[in-house]
Amino acid sequence: MAASVCRVGSTVGRALAKSRSPILLSLRRGQASVSYAQSLVGVPETRLSTLDNGLRIASEETGHATCTVGLWIGAGSRYESEVHNGAGFFLEHMAFKGTKNRPQTALEQEVESMGAHLNAYTSREHTAFYMKTLAKDLPKAVELLSEVAQSLSLSEEEIEKQRAVVLRELDEVGCNLQEVCLDLLYATAFQGTAMGRSVLGPSDNARTLNRQRLVDYVNSHFKAPRMVLAAAGGVNHEELVSLAQSHLSGVSAEYEGDAVPLLSPCRFTGSEIRMRDDDLPLAHIAIAVEGANAASPDIVPLMVANSIIGSYDITFGGGKNLSSRLARQCAEENLCHSFQAFHSSYSDTGLLGMYFVTEKLKIDDMMHLAQNAWMNLCTAVTESDITRAKKALKASLVGQLDGTTPICDDIGRHILNYGRRIPLAEWDDRIDAVTSTMVRDVCTKYLYDKCPAVAAVGPVEQLPDYNRVRSGMYWLRF
Repeated sequence: MAASVCRVGSTVGRALAKSRSPILLSLRRGQASVSYAQSLVGVPETRLSTLDNGLRIASEETGHATCTVGLWIGAGSRYESEVHNGAGFFLEHMAFKGTKNRPQTALEQEVESMGAHLNAYTSREHTAFYMKTLAKDLPKAVELLSEVAQSLSLSEEEIEKQRAVVLRELDEVGCNLQEVCLDLLYATAFQGTAMGRSVLGPSDNARTLNRQRLVDYVNSHFKAPRMVLAAAGGVNHEELVSLAQSHLSGVSAEYEGDAVPLLSPCRFTGSEIRMRDDDLPLAHIAIAVEGANAASPDIVPLMVANSIIGSYDITFGGGKNLSSRLARQCAEENLCHSFQAFHSSYSDTGLLGMYFVTEKLKIDDMMHLAQNAWMNLCTAVTESDITRAKKALKASLVGQLDGTTPICDDIGRHILNYGRRIPLAEWDDRIDAVTSTMVRDVCTKYLYDKCPAVAAVGPVEQLPDYNRVRSGMYWLRF
């Protein structure tokens, strides 16, 4: 199959957890099924090594006939200046268009002959290049990935070709109203900071980015201490370390003039932005407060809280039998087409919120119920709510880590965020330790009487004004 590139833009968040409940899991390691508690015990260890230049190698050996291997790099749109915003995303398009040793045709033929897939994504703090292939082809995969990281050709001709592709993709994203709404949410929540800029960057930058800027981006950020070679599946850790030593030990760990790029500071601002278009059939609304950073101990209680709120789509069955109180109300009263709670965490901040799609005459009711759900978390959450949410949260991780690619992505992000991969059993214990009191206290800390950021796209005339939305962030008590 031909090489393909898969990109991830704005994401609403990932749940992290696991369970000891007797959920049966279908495994591919011999037995047909085991209990969840048994599966926790049988999870392979994630092994971690470091080269002399600071590049880290992490792997989980599962015994699959296939594997996913990739380079996760601590670089993203937060490291870009306003005039360079979008450079990382543009580079993502250039990643598989040839290296100094292999022109694009040769690179694609090698990938195709392996039956593999090359993929990439860029986010606000991370960049990843990875490949899914047969386990026996791991050496060739590491060799190709190392070339992508160290010797991209970045030819002027190919840059001009990809410029048209990037501009077309920006136009397509502009038609995705969820992407537009969430980008606007970041723009107003973190206004005046790099966090508020889109990962894709503005079209004006895409038209003017040149080869030198892309070369500068690589030279500034693709440094060994900020790289993780992660792998999962049919991989041997010692072999992976040996391959890294052969192909990646030459990656520089030094910066010119000790100019180490630092994350630009971010600042959350309670504010709103509206893009009214009455010709659109549905309104897209997002509301959020500043959440916890990735290393905060508040992360797990907030995950449980979001699990209590849950998500809903008009195509769901269940109606009044849905476990989420907000979802039941939406189903019974036909209040929205969909909603989802999210928490996106970063190195020093986070965004805790809800996103929903509804008809223009139901915006007011939906916003009221969404904020009411938040206030219930601060004041009235029960142990039965917590028990249900824990089970849902743990089950979600099971589905998200099904396969070598999501496991590899989990490893790469964890090493960059925490310096280690947090074992599933540890997440399980941390979730089990959450109580209703803990959720109420943590939600009060982040939600109660806070100034939210609001973004709205579509026929949003009926969206309450900001002062009224702000007043919904607390309850008067008598």
